[in-house]
Amino acid sequence: MKRICLPVIAAMATAMVCGCGGKDEKAKEAAPAPEDETPVVDVAVAMTRSVDQEHSYTANVEAFNTNNINPASPNRIKSISVDVGDRVSRGQTLVTLDNSAAIQQKVNLDQLEREYGRALQLLKIGSGTQAQVDAIKAQVDAARAAYKNTLENTTLTSPMSGVVTARNLHPGDMATGAAILTIGQISPQVKVIINVPETERATVQQGMPVQVTLDAFPDETFNATISRVYPSVDPNTRTFEAEVLIPNPNERIFPGMFARVNINHGSQNHVVVPDRAVVKQSGSGNKYVYVYRRGKVTYNKVELGQRIDDVYELLSGVEDGDTVVIAGQTRLADGVAVKVKGRK
Repeated sequence: MKRICLPVIAAMATAMVCGCGGKDEKAKEAAPAPEDETPVVDVAVAMTRSVDQEHSYTANVEAFNTNNINPASPNRIKSISVDVGDRVSRGQTLVTLDNSAAIQQKVNLDQLEREYGRALQLLKIGSGTQAQVDAIKAQVDAARAAYKNTLENTTLTSPMSGVVTARNLHPGDMATGAAILTIGQISPQVKVIINVPETERATVQQGMPVQVTLDAFPDETFNATISRVYPSVDPNTRTFEAEVLIPNPNERIFPGMFARVNINHGSQNHVVVPDRAVVKQSGSGNKYVYVYRRGKVTYNKVELGQRIDDVYELLSGVEDGDTVVIAGQTRLADGVAVKVKGRK
């Protein structure tokens, strides 16, 4: 029995070994080949086109003219007839000050005028001299001028039509030179003063039409004009100031409103690329575009201009006709070999 079993067991073992080897070979044949790990990208061609150089500048609206209401000499305030936001007319009484000084000066003036009259009478009858008359006349003139000045500063009126934009003091306060009220002229126009880079000085001219938008009226655009271009450049900011006048006949626009002034500096030929081509470097404000050449990509730093619909204007970094990557950038780095989608 032992002699018979041993050959049988050996044969079974051989068959099992052969069977396992066959399965391994089949498994190897069935295993998929490793995938090609070369990144696949989508590309587009950068091209040069004429781009309107429209730039926006922000500033706060100001009154066309501003006047501070304050007396020529210190005095106590008796009453203020207007408040912030009130519209005023030219010549309207705004502030009344204490008039006790004016009353005293009027008494002195009356007394001097009587003395002057007596001096003239005495001169006529030969009991006085011309020198005495002239001396009293000088005193009368000085007293009259002082009284007139005090009287004018007892009742303060508005020198122009406008709106009260500030009120700094109240009845009972001593006016010592600081503005009691501020009046702003807002009709027929208001103004905005913008800071423009010195590199754009040649394209900003007096009389140039511009467009203004206001946060207070988001659906409206106001046609305005550059009324003044300041001749000096700030050495710290490298900018110059330009004054923009905005028509405001209905007094809808008020000082302090936030404005955006849009200026068209003409057109220039610049390279444009799809907005999807622009990549922002993490942790910085730098922008990059991957440029495809001969099977590889380079990481080009670019300077952006304007965004126009779904493209960006580039001021540097990419040349006309360059092939740029617009999809698949997540697996890329400078110098990496890539495959272009749809190409063999």
